[in-house]
Amino acid sequence: MTGHGHVFARGSGLPRVARASGCEVWDSDGRRYLDGAGGAIVVGIGHGVASVADAIREQAARVAYAHATAFTSDALEAYAAELAAVVPVDGARVYPVSGGAEAIETALKMARAYHLARGEDRHRVIARWGSYHGNTRGALDASGRESLRRPYLPWLGQASHTLAAYEYRCPFAGTHPAGCGARYAEALEREILAAGPGTVAAFVAEPVAGAALGAAVPPDDYWPAVADVCRRHGVLLVADEVMTGFGRTGRWFACDHWGVRPDILALAKSAASGYWPLGLAVAAGEVHDTIGGAGFTHGLTYSHHVVGAAAGREVLRVLRERRLVEAAETQGKRLRAGLEARLGGHPAAGDVRGLGLLVAVELVADRASRAPFPRERRVAEQVVAAARDRGLLLYWSTGCADGGDGDLVMLGPPLVVTDAEVDEMVDLTVAAVEEVVPA
Repeated sequence: MTGHGHVFARGSGLPRVARASGCEVWDSDGRRYLDGAGGAIVVGIGHGVASVADAIREQAARVAYAHATAFTSDALEAYAAELAAVVPVDGARVYPVSGGAEAIETALKMARAYHLARGEDRHRVIARWGSYHGNTRGALDASGRESLRRPYLPWLGQASHTLAAYEYRCPFAGTHPAGCGARYAEALEREILAAGPGTVAAFVAEPVAGAALGAAVPPDDYWPAVADVCRRHGVLLVADEVMTGFGRTGRWFACDHWGVRPDILALAKSAASGYWPLGLAVAAGEVHDTIGGAGFTHGLTYSHHVVGAAAGREVLRVLRERRLVEAAETQGKRLRAGLEARLGGHPAAGDVRGLGLLVAVELVADRASRAPFPRERRVAEQVVAAARDRGLLLYWSTGCADGGDGDLVMLGPPLVVTDAEVDEMVDLTVAAVEEVVPA
């Protein structure tokens, strides 16, 4: 059965979801889909975990809502304490919100408030091209995904952008791969200096690029060099781990791969694994304490939500108990190896990349030159449709090559995925690619 009646829908002819368990989803006609993307790289602990539903139900039965200016709660205090023990943030202070864009907006306001409290009128934000930070206006301004920015350009322009760490299309011809991290850091420093001394409040970036560049992993020397530039110029480092947090990359957080300690961390998606709309802006203790004296002019009706805290805390418990962070590393290696083995010789498979269970295949018209397919071919959309016809749900994006052309298909299944399910995902992805672009 399809809809939508009075719904302002995000697609046409969509089936109606009926139930889900683990890595499987069924529609109202009884058709089974293997969830190869965790929705939008959201579901971490798997669908249908009864203990999370129970935690939500039990908390809502006691107290469903209390405004953050009137009360704190046992659920929130306990969740923040447990989260502080695993995030890569010194003296973490947790500001819960309702999603990733809100987390980014909150993080950027924190950065501004921090500098104001120190007597500095820093207001500029630097982000990267080929990034995505959310669809609210401030988050979209920071985002470097041109197709999403284009309709709203008259409303944008406060943020500026530097190079993304995109090694498949590295801009440093002739010197790649030696010293790429230093070159990217130099590009960031030039952008900071061009903005004007003492005007840049924050640099915001995804430790591993998300949808816009398809799980693009930076060289190992990137993050140490970039963090050093930020420190030297008094710029706060905001790490956007909305997609990569909570075990997705085979570590608790992607920052952990390089020992990065951001000043502010933005989280969402797998924070509550889709069971509740939950985002988090986590400030370092020094940032929080500096702002504290002057106050933080910010607030959201559903921030610090008691039921959201209960959901997030139970998701943390499940991640630990089932050792799903470790599972993501193991199963991610199996997934990448399977895709590389099966697509390594395919003329359209330009690159298979990722960390843990965040994996992408970049599809190209010519492997030797890395030339992308023209956008009008809609290759990514066709592959996703072919996979769906076979019962596999994939994620996708476009524009990675030059802001217009470039096709990506992404896999980010729940971390509970089994060996057999990984192998089935590989089989169905390969079949979909081969159908759309025969070898």
